[in-house]
Amino acid sequence: MPPTSLKAPAKVNLFLAVTGRRPDGFHDIVSVAAPLAWGDTVTMEMAGTPSTVTCDDPAVPAGPSNLVARAAAAFAAAAGWRGGAAFSIAKRIPMGAGLGGASSDAVSALVALNAGAGSPLDGPSLARVAAAVGSDCALFLAGGPALMRGRGERVERLADSASRRISGARILLFKPAFPISTPWAYAALAAQAPRGYVPAESAEARLADWIARPQAPLEDLLFNSMERPAFAKYPAIPVLLGLLRERFGVRALMSGSGSACYAILAEGADAGPIEAAIRDSWGRSAFVLETRIA
Repeated sequence: MPPTSLKAPAKVNLFLAVTGRRPDGFHDIVSVAAPLAWGDTVTMEMAGTPSTVTCDDPAVPAGPSNLVARAAAAFAAAAGWRGGAAFSIAKRIPMGAGLGGASSDAVSALVALNAGAGSPLDGPSLARVAAAVGSDCALFLAGGPALMRGRGERVERLADSASRRISGARILLFKPAFPISTPWAYAALAAQAPRGYVPAESAEARLADWIARPQAPLEDLLFNSMERPAFAKYPAIPVLLGLLRERFGVRALMSGSGSACYAILAEGADAGPIEAAIRDSWGRSAFVLETRIA
């Protein structure tokens, strides 16, 4: 069969409450996350050899530690499939950003493999494989804004009435030159326990309140308890987010464990001055991109 190319969208966490540490070392979360209209591209070509992964970004590991390779191995084990595939990743999502790039690549590879192998796994089975590969992988099978619980593996689509307030929103993504390690961020949050955790009932109540108010703007939903450890170590992030709020009146938030952030843009608003302020603060090496929630 000819090569198959699939989009692997980035995501943003619009609401992320870390509620505590689990006995298995992972953390429980309550989150609303949404895929973006922009991201990587994963191309797959079926092959009779063990699966391989290449990437146009040399900083991305190409061996068995790559999440695409791990996804291919997990698919083969779950489906009893003995074939292989050659994957190539056109990398656009920065690493260490909290935008879910590796997880999205892995899920696109899973979807492509399942189709190429004749769909041996149904939707729920594919979701179980995705959840085993990475905590937030199952999100990318939802196809739109979704609620995430547990360590991120329990995913359900938001109700249409809530999704309509999210889908299509203008987003300005921006990231400093430095990444933030997800394991470091969660370890730092755990070191502050219990102060850094949000009680599960409080997180659920806050989320339910926003969903129940159909006129509530998207900005009312925004929250991220992972900002606490990141802001303490990297003060350049909260300084810039405060400046954008004071100077332009935009609500900006860090996504996931960082270091990427985003601002919600009003329709018709000129993003140029905001982009200029970001580059003035973080330098020309800052990553800045306008896109939309898918």
